[in-house]
Amino acid sequence: MISFTRRLVLALALTLFAMPLAHAEQPRPSANSATDTKPVVVFAAASLKTALDRIAADWQEKTGARVSLSYAASSAIAKQIEAAAPADLFFSADLRWMDWLSERKLIAEGTRKTLLGNALVLIAPKDSTIELKIEPGFKLAEALGAGRLAMGEPKSVPAGTYGQAALEKLGVWDQVSTKFAGAENVRVALAYVARGETPLGIVYATDAKSEPSVKVVDIFPAGSHPPVVYPVALTASSTNPDAKAFLDHLSSPEARVVFEGQGFTFID
Repeated sequence: MISFTRRLVLALALTLFAMPLAHAEQPRPSANSATDTKPVVVFAAASLKTALDRIAADWQEKTGARVSLSYAASSAIAKQIEAAAPADLFFSADLRWMDWLSERKLIAEGTRKTLLGNALVLIAPKDSTIELKIEPGFKLAEALGAGRLAMGEPKSVPAGTYGQAALEKLGVWDQVSTKFAGAENVRVALAYVARGETPLGIVYATDAKSEPSVKVVDIFPAGSHPPVVYPVALTASSTNPDAKAFLDHLSSPEARVVFEGQGFTFID
């Protein structure tokens, strides 16, 4: 017969032995949980940052799915996608770079849509006294003085391409073609002006609205440059099941409120 003491020791041993087994039987996270799925990777034009950050955060809170956002000039992110960077969505600031990827079969057929419009503006630091009316032959070089004009690099940054087209149309590009500070994207050009490093800059209206340290001097006439539009599409390499849902969300009433609140026009 087992003594009381031995029975007690045996009971305690069995209890301790069972504890890890009980822990191992706890429910395991679902393979479909937000922590286990990969984020939707979005490569987007730098000018979309303020609005898209908020839209992505709202969508993550609503669905539990995650979004990873990468911003740069449309040309830079298009070339990253061509180099096999793992992006699910491409959100461009012009048609040219979306077409460029489409020609290389890197955009998923049937997913492309032109979603947004924007305006091009001339900005100055908030405390600047510069006043200019944008019109043919306006005195841009005189207003710059010894300073430079901040704008995206025209050869690679859509905002710079639009800016050069507008200045050429207005007959003043030759005055400033050697006096501009080419930026790697439009938000860098915005920062040059916000910090007072340049007296004037060309950015989108939405960028100017996002930065309290600058003011709009004037708006470029719509006919002075090609329309500023933003196409978006899934990449051909995307396999993320949440990517299409996020693409659809960008056209939703909730997203539209955010885009329009930032100053974009919504293209129906």
